[in-house]
Amino acid sequence: MKYENLKFDVEDNIGRITLNRPNSANAITIPLVKELLDVAIRCESGEKLRVLILQGEGPIFCAGGDLKFMTEQKNLRAAISEMIGILHIALSKIDHLDAPMIGAITGTAAGAGLSLVSACDMAIAGENVKFSSAYTAAGLTPDGSSTFHLPRSIGKKRTMELMLTNRVLSSKEALDWGLINKVVNDEDVISETNKLAIKIAKGPTKAFGGVKEMLRQSFSNGLETQMELESQIFSEQLKGVDGPEGIEAFTSKRKPEFKGK
Repeated sequence: MKYENLKFDVEDNIGRITLNRPNSANAITIPLVKELLDVAIRCESGEKLRVLILQGEGPIFCAGGDLKFMTEQKNLRAAISEMIGILHIALSKIDHLDAPMIGAITGTAAGAGLSLVSACDMAIAGENVKFSSAYTAAGLTPDGSSTFHLPRSIGKKRTMELMLTNRVLSSKEALDWGLINKVVNDEDVISETNKLAIKIAKGPTKAFGGVKEMLRQSFSNGLETQMELESQIFSEQLKGVDGPEGIEAFTSKRKPEFKGK
């Protein structure tokens, strides 16, 4: 599939998804989410990934759904339903990858852009980035997994505040709230994200996937159920390559060489 609305490449086990509609603030359209789904399918079907980076082309990360594009469609309701449905399938596939996803956030993350930030496992933002939910300001409700991920990151009451008042968060506030992991100079966002990605790409990818799965279930499981899940996923690590390698390296007092298997 030829991509026109995003870019995707893999180098040294690092996958990079770049939203590529800079003249439209990287706003989301049906063609874009179709391409994102194709990328997600590639990622789950054999691409040698140990980490993903999500970024936007140009100064803005993502201004949300392209409502102008939507209103130009013959059937607005059908078009929005199609876009949301495809986006959600793509995000679900990405969330279930072993490879963690790091967001490199620049300029603005609003509406579905904020949802994409929330879907990232980690995120680094520029010092002047603005974050906003924006949905209810247009008489709409959130999508793109934000009602799942945001309460887990920043808590229910702060999520309600963002979604009901549409207040704009600065990068410092987003860091304090737990929405992002680090704030850097605007011009350093991509380089700092690359550094983190290189570090994670050298780690035990299957173990990272296990961490993601356990945290995904931790808000719905009881204590005993969660501890049983911990036992099961821990045991799975010993069936692969990296678990035994980590133990051997620790006992031999050397640095482990993880293969992501």
